[in-house]
Amino acid sequence: MNKAQLIVLGVAVVAGGGAFVLMNGEPPPAPTFVAAPSVALDSVLVAAHDLSYGAELQDADIKWMDWPKDAIPFGVIQKSADANAPDALKGSHVRIPISAGEPVRKERLIKGVTAGLMSTMLPAGMRAVAIDVSLNSTAGGFILPNDHVDVIRVYRDAAASKDAGLETMATEVVLKNVRVLAMGQNIEKKGAEPVVVGSTATLELSPSQAERVLLAQRTGQLALTLRAITDAFANAGVEENAVADDTSISLVKHGVTLNVRPK
Repeated sequence: MNKAQLIVLGVAVVAGGGAFVLMNGEPPPAPTFVAAPSVALDSVLVAAHDLSYGAELQDADIKWMDWPKDAIPFGVIQKSADANAPDALKGSHVRIPISAGEPVRKERLIKGVTAGLMSTMLPAGMRAVAIDVSLNSTAGGFILPNDHVDVIRVYRDAAASKDAGLETMATEVVLKNVRVLAMGQNIEKKGAEPVVVGSTATLELSPSQAERVLLAQRTGQLALTLRAITDAFANAGVEENAVADDTSISLVKHGVTLNVRPK
């Protein structure tokens, strides 16, 4: 055998020996899988799709969804506690919009005959008052339900007009930081889009505030100025429209109506 043949033979012997060792060696250990710990579940009643304000609940509007027991929010409806809840809630009306997949809470619903759902939005002791508005008097139409606004009266100043000898207009802030319940017939936001401006804006007011707004509307033109959301909620709970006495007397002097509150 020549030298080249010996080299080829040697390579073949080494390769065969290596293959023999690999075939007879211990196989690599099989991967082990650790079973995940079981999670205790319960079913929670959720909205099957977006439920807008005023919607009447039907069977297809709600469904049960499995939910980890340790993560169930407080106050939601659980199947283990009330399996007949879908039947009991059927025919209820939505008083606060519910998003698809969001747990249903009973405080967001109202059931029974009611003359109007607007009354469900009002806290105890408050009133819904509609005022005439236009595109120019509502921040260009970008005021939405649940925004907070100031109410401003634009009126003819009779005394200043007489002194100046020409028509003089004036403004006054009637109310500050009041909530808008509806714009026209729209009572909830439509995503990020501005609500189409109707002929009225409905405000959430106390009885004394309602008197002031109605009188101001008779003696001038009202406009709404939009407040920043941080400003509105920073002053939440602060009475900016306090009135010393709810008793008022309306007087007409030289054709001008004045709201007089006795001392």
